[in-house]
Amino acid sequence: MRVLVVGSGGREHALAWAISRSGSLDELHAAPGNPGIAALASCHPVRADDAASLVPLARELGIDLVVVGPEAPLVAGLADELRHRGIRVFGPGAAAARIEGSKAFAKEVMEAAGVATAQTLAVARPPCVVKADGLAAGKGVWVCRRQEELDAALRAAQALGQPFHVEELLDGPELSVFALASGEAAVPFPPARDYKRIGDGDSGPNTGGMGSFSPLPDVPDDEAAEILETVHRPVLRELARRGAPFHGLLYAGLMRTADGLRVIEFNCRFGDPETQSLLPRLDGDLLPLLAGDPDHELHVSSRAAVAVVLAGRGYPERSDSGTPIAGIEDAEATGALVFHAGTALRDGSVATNGGRILNVVGVADTVEAARTAAYDAVARIDFDGMQFRTDIARA
Repeated sequence: MRVLVVGSGGREHALAWAISRSGSLDELHAAPGNPGIAALASCHPVRADDAASLVPLARELGIDLVVVGPEAPLVAGLADELRHRGIRVFGPGAAAARIEGSKAFAKEVMEAAGVATAQTLAVARPPCVVKADGLAAGKGVWVCRRQEELDAALRAAQALGQPFHVEELLDGPELSVFALASGEAAVPFPPARDYKRIGDGDSGPNTGGMGSFSPLPDVPDDEAAEILETVHRPVLRELARRGAPFHGLLYAGLMRTADGLRVIEFNCRFGDPETQSLLPRLDGDLLPLLAGDPDHELHVSSRAAVAVVLAGRGYPERSDSGTPIAGIEDAEATGALVFHAGTALRDGSVATNGGRILNVVGVADTVEAARTAAYDAVARIDFDGMQFRTDIARA
């Protein structure tokens, strides 16, 4: 099978890594990819949001399956363009991708499906959460416990130039549950937990994600099946009823409150950085699942994985470019996985090229051992301005 992975981040590197291990893979390509992905696949200089170039590229390469990583191309209808030309794709069409592309649409679907979520507030007063309606690269959410935080959030939301709403602030531990979906049929991944704020102890501004781990101490793997039935499947049914069947990865961001599970958000693609700690836990072949083989089962090992994000100077306010990175090979020599998230080659050497630069993943029999392995590998990597959280998966 010839596969094209669309995207250039750590999630796409993790997907390329998992796909490259498949016995049914003949050729692996990426657009645009990154230096880490280039070690596994042939990379092509086509942006993920350039459907006009991606579709002919897939046809020219004789691609059997396109795996779309980022949300923006899906919301813009890349999967529809590919399917219209007879190319198989892992990812929902634009109508179903609205579950992430519009918070208002997601609220409407959840209400119709009877799925519990945070209540929208008619009046903005703390404590509350301000959410941009559309895509904002994981940075369109502001948690406001004080009036000054709410005032700043409202200004920031207005500056995005898109609709936004205010909802109740839920309290409790968060978790993510992914489901591979084909219409109303779905298979869940085990729960994972990510860390959205830049600093230790959940301090500072929201980011695209600073780390993740799985399995969780408070939500066993086998609870994913129950969550699938109460959260994902009602939404899949409602989308199908509306003529927008979902084919791809439906990601539920959840909070376990005193009143039970509540949905924080739905996304239409693999999460980043949860994917980086989930795929290393899989036993068996991921590719047939992405290709929609109904007879192939998802097998998860008992191993644990912890992913630590290394970000550049100034993140999340700005990106970093051209700073040399040392120690990646030394980190990999410890047995850890290093997924490239925002890197580029400069004069033949790897350098920074983004906000989140690398994802370092430790895999072991327990979360504690995986955490130790991840941070031992992190200690081998260095670049000017490197920042990371020290409390990922801490008990």
